[in-house]
Amino acid sequence: MHALSLIAQDSGGSGIGSLLFLLAIPVVMYFLLIRPQRKRMKEQASLQSSIGVGDEVITTSGIYGFITGEDGDRLWLEIDDDVQIRIARAAVQRKVDTDAEGPETEPADADES
Repeated sequence: MHALSLIAQDSGGSGIGSLLFLLAIPVVMYFLLIRPQRKRMKEQASLQSSIGVGDEVITTSGIYGFITGEDGDRLWLEIDDDVQIRIARAAVQRKVDTDAEGPETEPADADES
């Protein structure tokens, strides 16, 4: 309490406002920085645990491929016909949604014949 009275005396009554401002900074940081980061980490962990054989994925380095095998925390990724690499499970950034296909469009020069 001694520190609070010193702050209140030095600033002429605005010490409580300064104290509330200093206490509000960690709360704001939690909601702006810590909470969204934890949410992203949980989403990434759930994605990495749900990956299975046959899923098409993108790695953190931008490599597309199909998961062909699992070996603990390592995965076998087929990046081309008969070309497989072994990657860490943590290197998978996201799954590729193969069910959602874009709008089918015809080439512009196909109608000009």
